[in-house]
Amino acid sequence: MAMTSDQVVEMLRAAGEPTRLRILALLAREELAVLELTRVLGQSQPRVSRHLKLLAEAGLVERFPDGAWVFYRLVGTGAARSLADQILAQISPTDATLQRDADRLTAVAAERASEANEYFAHNAERWDEIRSLYVSEAAVEAAILKAAGEGPFKRLVDLGSGTGRMLTLLGARAKSAVGLDLSRQMLNVARNHVAAAGLGAFELRHGDILGTDLADGEADLVVVHQVLHYLGEPAAAVAEAGRLVGLGGRLLIVDFAPHDLEFLRAEHQHRRLGFFDDEMERWLAAAGLDNVQATALPPATPGGLTVKIWSAERSVARIRRIA
Repeated sequence: MAMTSDQVVEMLRAAGEPTRLRILALLAREELAVLELTRVLGQSQPRVSRHLKLLAEAGLVERFPDGAWVFYRLVGTGAARSLADQILAQISPTDATLQRDADRLTAVAAERASEANEYFAHNAERWDEIRSLYVSEAAVEAAILKAAGEGPFKRLVDLGSGTGRMLTLLGARAKSAVGLDLSRQMLNVARNHVAAAGLGAFELRHGDILGTDLADGEADLVVVHQVLHYLGEPAAAVAEAGRLVGLGGRLLIVDFAPHDLEFLRAEHQHRRLGFFDDEMERWLAAAGLDNVQATALPPATPGGLTVKIWSAERSVARIRRIA
């Protein structure tokens, strides 16, 4: 939808300030919390929050609370996003200020990743035990099997395999499979589990969910199980997972509904405290998937976490409509 001249002027005025332009460039890379932006920009929280407020009021960025944290991201679609992209495209890729900000953001992300890797390495053997503290795994797995369908699947891709549980759970329905994870300790545990399940031909690779190096449409079932809440770029991970789904294939995302258990950030490296249906539906649609279904599994005990299973397809009907 086209904007009025007043809206365009307001957006240009909001973007036309050095710090706010830097913020737009950072948010074009990933969604960020206020405290992360203050670290990168080297400015006080009140000042950064003031800039973010003006950008949000102009419609260039979206603000969304997540537990005690507040995250910001560029607006996802529409004329406002197009204008933001055009503004940023005019800046030289060698701009010294933006390059310095990008380097600082990389350092912040590396610090996050290092802390997460230490956590995963320390807890690799106890991973399934840790998960069982929050949800009923038996109920979740039954719901995953139902959402996946009977198969058989020519190719299963499990992104963020962890201990390999999704491979062993769905392995009998798949003719071939590959699991990717960034933690080598987790991969070692997964290899043992996969071999013990008689699935020795399944591949386990060291790989990144944000850049899998797998082919477009390679799989007819892609699974992302309890991974997104650790990521700084969950939307990018959904896009990459969606890219792997072939015609008639399905993507399953298993994660948490929004909650307020802040200790999961400090003690278990969770970055996001769950996801809303509308944002997940938006990401799946952007990945070219439809027929989105959401299943909620409430916690077994009061104060626990609700698990959500989102499924989406790359349907033949949608391809025909586009054609």
